Amino acid sequence: MVMASLGVAAVVAMAGPAAAQSADQYDRTTAVGAEAMNMVVLDNIFIFFCAVLVFLMQAGFGLVEAGLTRAKNAANIMMKNLMDVSVGVLMFGLIGFSIAYPGFDGGWFGTAAQTFGVDGFFDNTLVDISPESLADGVYPLAVPVDFFFQAAFAATAATIVSGAVAGRTKFVGYLAYSVLLTGLIYPIVVSWNWGGGWLSARETAFVDFAGSGLVHMTGGFAALVGAIVIGPRIGKYDENGKPKAMPGHSIPLAITGVFLLFIGWFGFNPGSQLQADMAVPVIAVLTAFAAAAGALAAMVTSWLTMKKPDVSMAGNGLLAGLVAICSGIGEMSAFGTLLTGAVAGVLVVLSVLAIERAGIDDPVGAFSVHGVCGAWGLIATGLLATTSPINGATESAGLFYGGGGSLLVTQLIGMVAIGVFVSVAAFIVFGGLKAAGLLRVSEEEERAGLDVSEHGAPGYGPDMLVASSV
Repeated sequence: MVMASLGVAAVVAMAGPAAAQSADQYDRTTAVGAEAMNMVVLDNIFIFFCAVLVFLMQAGFGLVEAGLTRAKNAANIMMKNLMDVSVGVLMFGLIGFSIAYPGFDGGWFGTAAQTFGVDGFFDNTLVDISPESLADGVYPLAVPVDFFFQAAFAATAATIVSGAVAGRTKFVGYLAYSVLLTGLIYPIVVSWNWGGGWLSARETAFVDFAGSGLVHMTGGFAALVGAIVIGPRIGKYDENGKPKAMPGHSIPLAITGVFLLFIGWFGFNPGSQLQADMAVPVIAVLTAFAAAAGALAAMVTSWLTMKKPDVSMAGNGLLAGLVAICSGIGEMSAFGTLLTGAVAGVLVVLSVLAIERAGIDDPVGAFSVHGVCGAWGLIATGLLATTSPINGATESAGLFYGGGGSLLVTQLIGMVAIGVFVSVAAFIVFGGLKAAGLLRVSEEEERAGLDVSEHGAPGYGPDMLVASSV
């Protein structure tokens, strides 16, 4: 996904062969008059609809996180997801949009006036469809549509952390984190590639079609650091440090959330094509392939390692497949897509078990799904890409398709850079909140549940609350 204002040439360069085929098939750069206007309208409405689907993913995240944690924290979980959207849209509009795409307004930092002011970005909602503009490869989306889509991604990156720190985090501290991630940390990472930064400028350009690294690793590594800094929930480990089961209160809620996320992903991946063309249904089918392979592989892996086909693991496997395929879906064959999703399904189960044994309490497996499998998605692209654009001029395949190791090296560099930067930034944020006494609730409040202590009322009526000993 790239800024639409960079034009179809940049989209082809970064989004891969699917975009190249669509540009040739519809010959957008020669369209004029009513034909060009119809294409502009169709593309803008399509991306708007995809953004709505991505925003719907917030409901999915909320249900997954609430279902996999205690009933006494359900309202707190939903409130955090609600605020991730609200804070995310405003902070991304305030400064994040301009940081992520510095070429948009000629500066690295934007201002409130540029986004919300009288002469701001959204005053000019039209696009240039003159023959001269289209001949130059410029085929932009209207700014409000582009921003709407980008802001949905920013909110998604932020809300990944919610489940990892569930059940013991002060709401004010979480709000502070959400402000900083959507306004600063996530936009900086995005600027490295989608914003035309150093990763996209490498001789072999970094490939992250829909954000395995830029979106999911950002949220996943922030989740890991948050869980480490805040510490485990009361009762999660015994006196010998052995983890104890703390089952969530509603698997039906959690799996309903998984299905909502699955639906939302058909805005996440196909929308990253940034135009309505015949590559969209192909991307949608490959997205479904990766999800199905991830769910099946996770079910089998949990069956082998835990002696039963665990429902929550299978649900996380579906999400893991979706996360992993975001990077290379514009570059891979159906076989590569299936393999990427299946490996992600295995990895997520092994990672969840390893993280728990390491003494890190991540109630919903956020780091395993988004951090580990986001990193795997970047690696898989370097291995399995059938073609990879190099500065929009020549093409090279992944390692397993005869392209050598240049793409894999770039993917690894991007993976390490994202992981290190986000981890350091998140440690500063969560460490600062902890030092200020704004991160963790008291033991009494944690035992009572955050719904009452943080928000003044339970998420469920007294007769529906699940009895809890911790």
